[in-house]
Amino acid sequence: MRIVTTIGTEALGVPRAPSDVVQDAVAAENAGFRAAWCNHFSRHMDALTMLAAAAVVTSRVELGVGVIPTYPRHPVALAQAAATVQELAGGRLVLGVGVSHRVVIEAMHGLDYSSQLGHLREYLTILGALFTDGHCSFQGEHYRVQAVIQFPGTSPVPLIVGAVGPAMCRLGGELADGVNTWMAGPRYIEDVVAPKAAEGAGVSGRSSPRIVAGIPVALDPDQSRAREVAASTFAMYGMLPNYRRMMDRAGVEGPADIAITGDENTVRSGLQSFFDAGATDVWAVPFDTGNGTEETVEFLAALAG
Repeated sequence: MRIVTTIGTEALGVPRAPSDVVQDAVAAENAGFRAAWCNHFSRHMDALTMLAAAAVVTSRVELGVGVIPTYPRHPVALAQAAATVQELAGGRLVLGVGVSHRVVIEAMHGLDYSSQLGHLREYLTILGALFTDGHCSFQGEHYRVQAVIQFPGTSPVPLIVGAVGPAMCRLGGELADGVNTWMAGPRYIEDVVAPKAAEGAGVSGRSSPRIVAGIPVALDPDQSRAREVAASTFAMYGMLPNYRRMMDRAGVEGPADIAITGDENTVRSGLQSFFDAGATDVWAVPFDTGNGTEETVEFLAALAG
């Protein structure tokens, strides 16, 4: 099983100091995880800055971010920042980008949130050119770019698209290296995410896309308690329109129906169901149901190893 562990607790609504998250990355590497990803929220830490710090104190673990909102950051500026981190990480960075949510882009940043798909298509085109060729000449509806970035020692940055809808999943396969989902159950991965990403990859002649399924996980035999905690901890995801549409399409009521909880056999089986559905990675987000998360993390590390 390819298990991505979480560094930081932003997905739980509990921000921590960047220096503490850096130590999470060190602990993840020492525990044997092959990949450690963080979240980027507009109201919390800047993920790429934190990953730059983590890069210089780790040597093996993949460092990823899912996902940096595109609208507030020009693609040339993001390419420059990501290429810098990639050099510091020795090629271990994975960059997740996405359009975020209307409430974040319009209400918080005061930016136009229209034409998400067209915006992201141009954004990915520019990033892809800068990461692979180091230069981009592009004239579009949303961006007009004549840019060159040059960094000794850096390497192309793998791109992952944060996606929930079919069109975004297809775009992630076509113009990026894959898709990162959050709160998408196995049924939705199998019916929508994996086939749409593969369809997009086929259009552009890319190899099989990476499908990263972000899921809350808690090792707790008390299923009733775990579901209750999951419902309250992740309640906001059931209310955001983008996630709500996905959950409705998958036939689930809310986050408690998505989270993987139970004893070791139940959790292992739950994780396997995502791989069987087409996920290449499960990004596990441990959450505390009353006894801490240490046991859950240790169990996931054993599976990852």
